[in-house]
Amino acid sequence: MALRHSAFYSPLLMTMAGGFLKQQGLDYEYQLATPDNTVPGNIRSGQCQLAQSAVATSFAELENQQTPDIVHFAQINKRDGFYIAGREQDDDFSWHKLQAKRVLVDHFFQPMAMFKYALHKQGVDYSAIDVIDAGDVDAIEQAFRNNRADYVHMQGPAPQQLEYDGIGHVLAAVGDVIGDVAFSSLCASPEWLQTDEARAFMGAYREAQLYVLQAPAEDIAAAELEAGFFPSIHPEVLKQTVAAYQALGCWSDEARISEQSYENLLDVFSYAGAINKRHAYELAIVEPPE
Repeated sequence: MALRHSAFYSPLLMTMAGGFLKQQGLDYEYQLATPDNTVPGNIRSGQCQLAQSAVATSFAELENQQTPDIVHFAQINKRDGFYIAGREQDDDFSWHKLQAKRVLVDHFFQPMAMFKYALHKQGVDYSAIDVIDAGDVDAIEQAFRNNRADYVHMQGPAPQQLEYDGIGHVLAAVGDVIGDVAFSSLCASPEWLQTDEARAFMGAYREAQLYVLQAPAEDIAAAELEAGFFPSIHPEVLKQTVAAYQALGCWSDEARISEQSYENLLDVFSYAGAINKRHAYELAIVEPPE
C-alpha cells in the first residue's frame, strides 16, 4: 500500500514497474490508502505485507507511551519532496517573498511540519504568511488553478504539471532547505520482516534503488507509465519530475534509515511542536532484512 502516491516514491514504484519483484519470484498488488482503508489496518489484518509510509507516523503512538507494532525498515527518500510553485517565473525567488502572500500549504502532518521548519531555517515567520488549507492534494491543485493563491506547496508531479500547463512555475524545493531527514519509508510488521518473502522483497528493492539512481529519467518515467501508475500525467511532465528528484538527492542506494537522519527528523517535529520528547530510534526503526 501507499500512504500517498507520487513519482517521489519511484524507488518503490520501480520495484514493481521495473520487474525487480518478478526477478525474485514475487508479484504485487498496489493500493493507495484512504481514510477508511488504512495502512496500519491492512498490515495488522495481514491484507498488506508492506507499505510506503513515513517514520513520523510512529510518533502518535510513542507520544502516548505505546510501542508501535508496525516498524519502519527501509528509507525511500532521505529528503523532503515538496516544492514551492508560484504564478510567475522568478529567478531571484527567496522564501521571504511568501510573506503577506496567499500560500496554499499541504496541511498533512509531515508536509506541514517540514514547511514550518523550512521557513524557520530561512528566517521567515509562519504567521506572516496567509496560509490556506484547501484540503487534500487534488483540492490544493484545483485551488491554485482557480487562482485562490499566489504560491502553492505540493509534491511532484503536481507542480511540474502546473508548469507544463502554463499555470505556475517551480521556484524552490523544501528538501534543499532542510537537507537529509528520515522522510518517507517502508513499514511492515516485525513478524513479516523475519520471512523469506521479506528477504526476497529487499533483494528486489535494493536493485530498484540502484536503478532509479543510474537510469535515465525517461526510462523510469516510461516504465511507471506502462505500469499505469500515472495515467493522467503527461509523459514529459513525469520525466521532468523524475529528473528533478534525481537532482534533489532524495534517493540513495542505502536502504537503512540512518540515526542522523532520524535525529534531524526529531529536530523538525520538535520545532513544529508535534512531539514532546525525542523518542529513541529503535522504538520505530529496525534494520532491513538481509
